[in-house]
Amino acid sequence: MRKGRQLPEGVHRTRAKLADGSIKFYFSLRGCKGTGFWSSNERFPRSAEFFAAYGQAIEAAKPKAVIQTNADVVAEYLASVSFRKKKPRTQSDYRRWLNRFVHEFGPDDIAMWEVPASKRELNKWREAWIHSPKQYDYCGTVVTLFLNWAADNGYLASNACRGFEKLYEVDRADIVWAPSEITKIVEICPDWVARLLIAATETGLRAGDLIRLSRNQIEQTPSGRRIRIRTNKRGMPAFIPVTEKMADVIDATPQDQLLILTNASGQALTEHRASEGLRQWRDKAGLSPDKIGYALRLNDARGTAATRLLRAGLSLAQISACMGWSIRTAALMIERYAKVSPEETDDVLAALAAAK
Repeated sequence: MRKGRQLPEGVHRTRAKLADGSIKFYFSLRGCKGTGFWSSNERFPRSAEFFAAYGQAIEAAKPKAVIQTNADVVAEYLASVSFRKKKPRTQSDYRRWLNRFVHEFGPDDIAMWEVPASKRELNKWREAWIHSPKQYDYCGTVVTLFLNWAADNGYLASNACRGFEKLYEVDRADIVWAPSEITKIVEICPDWVARLLIAATETGLRAGDLIRLSRNQIEQTPSGRRIRIRTNKRGMPAFIPVTEKMADVIDATPQDQLLILTNASGQALTEHRASEGLRQWRDKAGLSPDKIGYALRLNDARGTAATRLLRAGLSLAQISACMGWSIRTAALMIERYAKVSPEETDDVLAALAAAK
């Protein structure tokens, strides 16, 4: 082909014979449907308009940048292994907050969170829950975890929204159940509440583990019994010796009942019902927050249980294994409990000194 008589790279030409007998040529990009950009009677157009149209066709045919919205990436996260391996309760909480996140930012490009200024926008959105410090903080926790996942999986080059300031600060480490407080409630409450409180203070299990405690988790040992359970919160195995009071609770459970703890009707408890039931009878026993200055809760029984184990002769290492604590935390919890409970101060401190 003579110089100058050729088409630009990638141009495909077709010809058609018109009704008047003339020939017309049509030009498009080779291999790309719908990219026709020029028609002419010339076999080899050389005009500036032809080359301008060619350039525009090349630009239009370029692959478009993939824009992934926040809604798209949230959907990917909810289908991921990282999300699916979380506990059902955690999944429910995360899904609720991520739905709120999508409602606010769903159509926007996920890349917006690579820009430091986006953190201000996120904080402004969080202020809708500033009346509830725990919700305000939890919102930041869930969104941070999601954006970290997005960055780790290539949806973000980086996550500029890290290190949200916490609003809710409380230390409940020194709030534990004293024997006198347990007695006050047990004397007036229904049997199912008494069994729940005794089991909590004797085992140190959280509400989520107490409500699913069953006969299948009770094992015989050479000298007695123990509870073998994989904790709901951390998924770690715990081996808890059955104390005398806990043995009474187990032995009083009807033989045809699998769950150790149930509601008044013999049905399975929920975490909310267990905590709320104890709260109601705590207040009726004169132990409401406005009367004693702090709120005793079901999960505060863990410190009480640790002390029981120490008095039963367990070492700090054994107690930390039972409770899922470090040895240092176990020692601190027991020392704090001894200060709060005058009834056992001397015995507990003596046992703690011996254990050390």
